[in-house]
Amino acid sequence: MSAPLTVDFFCSLDGYGSAKGWPGYWGKEGPEIIEDRVRTFAQDQVLVFGATTFREFRTFVAEYDEPYYQSLNELPKIVFSSTLDPQAPGWQNATVLNEDAVVAIERLKRTTDVPMRSHGSISLNRALLAAGLVDRLEVMVFPAITGRAGDAALFQDGAEFDLDLIDSTVLDGRTVKLVYEPHVHDEIPEGVGPQPRKAGR
Repeated sequence: MSAPLTVDFFCSLDGYGSAKGWPGYWGKEGPEIIEDRVRTFAQDQVLVFGATTFREFRTFVAEYDEPYYQSLNELPKIVFSSTLDPQAPGWQNATVLNEDAVVAIERLKRTTDVPMRSHGSISLNRALLAAGLVDRLEVMVFPAITGRAGDAALFQDGAEFDLDLIDSTVLDGRTVKLVYEPHVHDEIPEGVGPQPRKAGR
């Protein structure tokens, strides 16, 4: 028994998860992106959040009537937090876990077969990737270069991976959704020149 784990990243072409002065989705949200999110959240899965992203989405669901925000209400959710009240997380079907996310996800992958999706929590996604727990990496690349306004470089100072491309889709004629299977990249021994490196887990 092993529950597959997918992590979602959303970024500009230059690899930033957000940008000062730019709206959500860099102002590029179109009908095909909305349809993609609706299909994604219609699947049987458990959503996994860090505390900050959980609070943001909890607010979005309350304030906006987007179909995919509303579908989030029905899905079971896990949020890793030491500050949220476990008895009153403020969002239906949510469970608060005050424990190390890597340890908890590793345990859940062993003990359940329900797919999990870590949705948009950058620091959590980085930690899960570095621990080798991610089975699918979904990256939605928006047609914007944020330059000096860019904030939260997604993969800066992170672990190294080789990626097998599983699927790619162009949404609204401009935004690209890439689905990868990640493999931890082997290190080059010190003193060895720039030779090809074999990937492996």
